[in-house]
Amino acid sequence: MNSNECLWFVYILRCADGSLYTGITTDLERRLDQHNRGCGAKYTRGRGPVELIFAQSCFSQGEALKQEHAIKKMPLKQKWQLIDHSQA
Repeated sequence: MNSNECLWFVYILRCADGSLYTGITTDLERRLDQHNRGCGAKYTRGRGPVELIFAQSCFSQGEALKQEHAIKKMPLKQKWQLIDHSQA
């Protein structure tokens, strides 16, 4: 990877109400802070604090967007299987 490229991440947050939020970013720490300050995604506002429970690196924004879309389409049970498998 050269200096003009950046690593993308697809991530899943667990909100304080137990719901899950999926998104993409190039900076997980900054994005998590934004969500917890209420200036992240509209969905997570009022559902904080949020906890990062899954992150997967991707080599391009396009790849991250495809993975995000695939995760958002998954049934909840399958999302939890993905999360559990990544923590094993």
